[in-house]
Amino acid sequence: MAVKKDLSINYLGVPCMNPFFLSSSPVGSNYDMVAKCFETGWGGVFYKTIGIFVADECSPRFDQTNKEGLPWLGFKNMEQISDKPTEVNFENIMKLKRDYPEHVVVASIMGSTEEEWKELAMMADQAGADLIEGNFSCPQMTSHAMGSDVGTNSELVRSYCKAVTSVTKTPFIAKMTPNITNMEIPALAALEGGAAGVSAINTIKSITNLDFENMTAMPVVDGKSSISGYSGAAVRPIALRFIAQLMQNEKIAKTELSGIGGIETWRDCVEFLLLGCRNLQVTTAIMQYGYRIVEDMISGVSHFMEERGFDKLEDFIGKALPNIIPAEELNRDFKLLPHFDDEKCIGCGRCYISCYDAAHQAIDWNQEKRRPELNDNCVGCHLCLNVCPVQECITPGEIKWKEGRGQRNIRYKMHYE
Repeated sequence: MAVKKDLSINYLGVPCMNPFFLSSSPVGSNYDMVAKCFETGWGGVFYKTIGIFVADECSPRFDQTNKEGLPWLGFKNMEQISDKPTEVNFENIMKLKRDYPEHVVVASIMGSTEEEWKELAMMADQAGADLIEGNFSCPQMTSHAMGSDVGTNSELVRSYCKAVTSVTKTPFIAKMTPNITNMEIPALAALEGGAAGVSAINTIKSITNLDFENMTAMPVVDGKSSISGYSGAAVRPIALRFIAQLMQNEKIAKTELSGIGGIETWRDCVEFLLLGCRNLQVTTAIMQYGYRIVEDMISGVSHFMEERGFDKLEDFIGKALPNIIPAEELNRDFKLLPHFDDEKCIGCGRCYISCYDAAHQAIDWNQEKRRPELNDNCVGCHLCLNVCPVQECITPGEIKWKEGRGQRNIRYKMHYE
């Protein structure tokens, strides 16, 4: 049964029909593409990054990683910023705002000097962009004066943000690079420079596969290759980590965050929202499945809200943040032992093998019954639960308190869907 919920939200003062946006990438690089995405249900677009120059691209420029027959676990992209003339891109933004005034158009820009950043920002204003994003994070630019090399330099991030905000009142968003140890440092520099918000993460520098025929990385360009950005489902855990750290910083948490990195399904969307994001950007999943994935996002998030009694997005944005704590604060007084459901067990032995070869030899194998049996070596690591191929065959069971530790009620995950 269809469920309709209010998914509207204000992002940096701009009303959005929903938080689902295309990220600045090949999926939103001309008028027709963005118009189609709007008609499919997306709330807005971060238009593909515009520079002063026209990018000269290589061919081929994409590769992907997979595992056990699963396609597109991760995706490598060697494409730079827009390969269209600057004026054409801003004309497209102007037409999109004229034809789709209810949708949000964000102009993503990238300069190599303060003057270029100012010029691009003023052109974005003239085109009528609702917001402006500064791309400080593309990892495959051919110039070290642009992209992720800038994003790791807090002084440059601060000065370029100041340059932009000195010539426009349109809210400016700084797009962060994950190719750094502490993202909070450039994020704070961006805010000090006048940025209204932060978006994270861009792609991660990578080599996906090696080609044995040409003895280089993939994709092969005239017998050579290059390190470049990695995206897709594989980077989502890294994106969530950076976002949680940003939002747990008191100064950064006062701003509004746009989340990027491996978002494919409605569940992914909810995860980013639970960590405090008010806007969500998607690329790689669209490249694989097309614009209509937004229908799943809209429906799934609506059903999630209905099941948990949330009327609007504001009701649960950031709700998970207080429960993500430093490792030294975790309760280490107990062991949560696994429980084996003999009725569901198919006797494959994966739990026994994994526990013996990679954990604590806490499972004995009953050859006659072809069933696992827990012994006293168990430390409650739950490796067995994670390798079991049968849903809820292995679940949390008995709580055992360590010697001398005080007992109390604890909370734990009971159901693994």
